[in-house]
Amino acid sequence: MTCPSNYKEMMTESYKWPVSLPDSLSVKLDDTIAVLTLNRAYKRNALCDELVLGMQVFFSSIPAHVQGVVVHGAGGDFCAGLDLNELKETSVAESFDTSIIGQRLNDTVQFCKVPVISVLHGAVIGGGLEFAASTHIRVAERSAYYALPEGTRGIFLGSGGSVRLPRLIGAATVIDMMLSGRVYEAEEAHHILRLSQYLVDPGQGLQKGIELAKRIAKNAPLANFAVIQSIPRICEQDPQTGLFTEMLMVGIAQGDDEAKQRLRDFLERKANKVQRHSQG
Repeated sequence: MTCPSNYKEMMTESYKWPVSLPDSLSVKLDDTIAVLTLNRAYKRNALCDELVLGMQVFFSSIPAHVQGVVVHGAGGDFCAGLDLNELKETSVAESFDTSIIGQRLNDTVQFCKVPVISVLHGAVIGGGLEFAASTHIRVAERSAYYALPEGTRGIFLGSGGSVRLPRLIGAATVIDMMLSGRVYEAEEAHHILRLSQYLVDPGQGLQKGIELAKRIAKNAPLANFAVIQSIPRICEQDPQTGLFTEMLMVGIAQGDDEAKQRLRDFLERKANKVQRHSQG
C-alpha cells in the first residue's frame, strides 16, 4: 500500500479526541490511523510534565474505531529527552514522581490496545529514546541520531529505559552510551544495533509509518492485540510458562470468527500468498 503524494493534506485537519489534550500535542486521523504529533518544536520536543501526562491521557483513551497510532515530532527532532529546566531544583520525592509518570506512560504505550509506530528523525535522546523503545515499530529517517547523555548530566534513565533498552540493544551498549556520551547515527543504529526496523530517507518517515499502520490495520484486530500483548510478556517468562502462554494465545487467536474466515479465504485461494517485496 502506498500513500498519495498529498497524504499530509488528506489527513483530517482537526480531530477532537474524546478527552482534552494539551497544546503540546495534536492529533489527526488518516482513515483508522491516529497520527499524534509532539508539538514542542521550539524545545526540540523535550518532555515536560504536561506533554508526558497528555500522552498518558491520549494512549489511555483510544476510541474503538482507531486501529493504530503513528507518533512523530514537529520540527527538526523527534524528542531531545527530558526538559531539564523541570529538573533543576527537584527533591528526591519529586524525582520519584517524574520517574513514575514516565514509566507509566511507556508501559501504557508498550501494552497499548493497538499497534504504535514511532517515526524518528533528528534528535532521539534520553527520555525520547526511552519512549521510542516502548513503541512496537520504529521507522527511522537517516537524519536520526541517538544518545543517552544521562551519565554526563549526573542523572539516570527514569522512564523504563534501563529495562527496555538493554533488551533491545544490549546492556553493554547502553552502559557505553550513558558513560561516554556516545552518539549513534541512524545507519549504524539500524544495521548494527537493530534499533529501528525500517530506515528511510529524510522526509519519508511519516509516509512510511502511515503505510505500515494501514497495512497492519488490515490484520484481524484480535491477532494484532495478541501479538503486542503477549510477545513482550512471553519474553519475560521461563520457557515452559512461555510455551503454555503461547498455546493459550493460539487458541484465542484461532478461535476468533474473523481469523477462521481469513483461514478459509486462504485455503480457497481467495487470499494472496506471501510475496517478496521491499521492506525499506
